[in-house]
This record gives sequence, C-alpha cells and structure tokens, in this order.
Amino acid sequence: MILFFRNAATASALCAIVLSSAFAPAVAQDRRVPTSPTEMKLSYAPIVQRVQPAVVNVYAAKTVQNRNPLLDDPLFRRFFGGQGTQPEQMQRSLGSGVMVDASGLVVTNNHVIEGADQVKVSLADKREFEAEIVLKDSRTDLAVLRIKDSKEQFATLDFANSDDLLVGDVVLAIGNPFGVGQTVTHGIISALARTQVGITDYQFFIQTDAAINPGNSGGALVDMTGKLVGVNTAIFSRSGGSQGIGFAIPANMVRVVVASAKSGGKEVKRPWLGARLQNVTPDIAETLGLKTPSGALVVNVTSNSPAAKAGLKVSDLVTAIDGQPIDDPNAFEYRFATRPLGGTTQLDVQRGGKPVKLTVALEAAPDTGRDEIVLKGRSPFQGAKVANVSPALADELRLDSGVEGVVITDLTDTATAANVGFQKGDLILAVNGVKIGKTSDLEKVTREGARLWRIVVVRGGQQINVTLGG
Repeated sequence: MILFFRNAATASALCAIVLSSAFAPAVAQDRRVPTSPTEMKLSYAPIVQRVQPAVVNVYAAKTVQNRNPLLDDPLFRRFFGGQGTQPEQMQRSLGSGVMVDASGLVVTNNHVIEGADQVKVSLADKREFEAEIVLKDSRTDLAVLRIKDSKEQFATLDFANSDDLLVGDVVLAIGNPFGVGQTVTHGIISALARTQVGITDYQFFIQTDAAINPGNSGGALVDMTGKLVGVNTAIFSRSGGSQGIGFAIPANMVRVVVASAKSGGKEVKRPWLGARLQNVTPDIAETLGLKTPSGALVVNVTSNSPAAKAGLKVSDLVTAIDGQPIDDPNAFEYRFATRPLGGTTQLDVQRGGKPVKLTVALEAAPDTGRDEIVLKGRSPFQGAKVANVSPALADELRLDSGVEGVVITDLTDTATAANVGFQKGDLILAVNGVKIGKTSDLEKVTREGARLWRIVVVRGGQQINVTLGG
C-alpha cells in the first residue's frame, strides 16, 4: 500500500514523529560494530538462503463488471434492456507473503487479496499453488491463506519478539516488488512505534529504510538471525517508489492473527478493555504534575466491563502494561491487543499523583444480537447495512465504549446512503424526532417515508444534525 503526499511539509512532519519508548530494550552485548576489514566482507547470503524459501509471491484476481449508470434510469432500461451492461473484466493484484506453518499457512496483507475470487501462491522455486483465504483481519490489514491440496511440508519463518528491536538494528526486506520476482533489500530499523500512518486500527509500526516498493506488501522483514520481525505493509512516497520510508506490522501483532487462523477462527478475537483513552497534552501534563506529556488518560469507563471490574476510573493515567511503558493510547491499544485471551494483565496507573496497580481480565467483548439488516425503499438510508451496537461491534468499529443505538456497518458505492454522504461507522441516534434504539426502529421509520428527513448522527465522536429531502 502506498501513501501519497502532495505537500512535502506534510510528509516531513509525519517523519518527525517522536520515537516512542514503548519497545523494550534488548541485550546490548548482542550487537557490535565490525572491528576489521575482514569482518566488513561478511555477507548476508547465509541468512537470505535460509529465509528465501519461506517467502512467497501472492497473486490475486477478481471478476468485476462495470455498470453503466444509465441503467439506473427506468426509461433507459425499458428501451435498451441489459445492453448497457459492460462485459466482465478480470482485475489482478500482486503482493508477497510469508509461510508461517509447514502445512502451507501463509500470512500476507489483507489489501493484497481483498475481494479476490482466486488466489495463487508462488514459491521461491517457481512452483505455483492455488490458495484459499482462511482469515481476513481488516483492523490490522493482515490475512492468512492456506495452500490447497498439498501434503508437502513447507519451509517456514519463526517469529522474533519484535519488542526486542532497537533503532539501528540491521534488517532485510524480502518480497516481490512490481512483480519482477523475489527481491532482497537491506537497511536498518529507522524508528519504532510509528503512529499517524493511518492504514490500520493499530497505529504502531516499525519504520525501516530497507527499499520497499509496490508488490512488497505482505513480504518479510527479518533480523540478522533470520527471524520475522515484521510484515511489510506501506511506504510514504511522492513518486510511487521507495524513498527510504517503509512501514511494517510488528511480528507480535502478526503472531496473534496467525494464532487465530491456526485455531480455526474466522475472525480475530481480542481482549476488550471497556474504557476510552486519550493523549496527554502538555496542558494536561501540567495539570497532572507530569514532567513530560506521556501515558494514556482514561476519559470513559463502561459499566461491567473488564476495566470497571478491575477498578479503573475516569482520570486515571495508565503508564505501563505488564511493565512496558505506555507513551500514548496507540501504544496501549497495540500492547493490549497482543495479549492472549483468558489470562490477566497488569496495569500501572497514576491516580491523584499516587501509583496504583490493577489486574485486568483478558476477555473478549460480548457480541449481543446485532439484528443486521439492509435498508430498502425510498429513503436516505437505502442500501445501507445497519446493526444494533454491541460491545464487540463498538470495539470493531472504533466507537466510544458504552455507546448504544444503530450503526451503519457497510454500504455499497451505488447505495443512496453512500451518495448522500453516510459512512461506515455512523451511529444513527434519531430520525424525524424518533429515537433509534434498534434496527427495527430505523426500518419502521424508513418504511413510513417522509418529504423531509431530520437525522441525528454521531461520527468520530461528534454529533451531527442533518436535514435531507425525501
């Protein structure tokens, strides 16, 4: 995935993000500077030869049929029937992947295979296999594939502990840039815990200057032991090619998604906190008596949630999780999401200037009846898929903890709802003065029709009042 910036200042500002200390330091004596010309002649070849068989090329294809907009006109349909329908076309995409289980399990980026009807995997030895999609996780932009109809034991990569990385560590990036075939580049870890990349829910990326280009998505970022430290995902670029600013999803997050696929899950189950956190600004830091603006400030706690049961309170400042420092909410969300369900985690909290330790149970968010429906008829909501908000759905759509009501979960480009400006994640509170508490309420209001629609929506935490014509 490529992020383009027309404004050079914007790109420069993003690259100047302060390095978070949320990654734990590794043992210093494991690293040393070469001390002689002989050592300078050392080659990466032994690592590459060991790693390359486990890195694959991924090819995805989907069938699309462009629809002539005139077909929406009843008069056009009456006289010309289906003649305006365009012939089917095959769209193809390419990327990379990493073999993470000898049975043929491959992890790649979700955007590489999104919407694909057919997926193929090509090994380093040029052999090709059909693959099926086992799990897709849009929140991390990761997907897991399985090679079909093979009993072969494939070469795999082991996971490194990505928390052990340090800025300056040497890494290799392996993938399929521009579809030219498997390619190896090298660089260093440029930064850790990068945020504001804006491509997944978990803003906590490894930054590297190893050359990454289109087609590298889903490929391996490995350390000098040949272990996987991250999955290459995006670059900042004004040209479309590598400019030395690449981003990878840390291996510890990849491990969670792969574990869900191995257990047979169709989606990734993550711990639910049941609290909303915000950044500590310099003004807030001064109010709290902090020397630096760091930590995650609690601004909301949902009743009966794991946070509430653990004793977390509004205005608490979370400073560490299991002893790992927390600089901001992004760091906390990443750390918390990588914890396994079923256990507990320890939070270090500052409350009224005093340290407090809390134990939080790692439980999945309850997913009560969503009653998901697609709205039909003549209304601004036509074509929108809506559902009752549950804690699980609120967590999935990044809604404020504890919200209730009906939320838009999906809509097509051709839906009226999309054309008038509704978006996935919009929370519908009221329509024409009627409070919307469940999907049946919204369905009833839209079925009755109206000349004017007065709608109250919450988007991004902000309430919006909209009036639309019937």
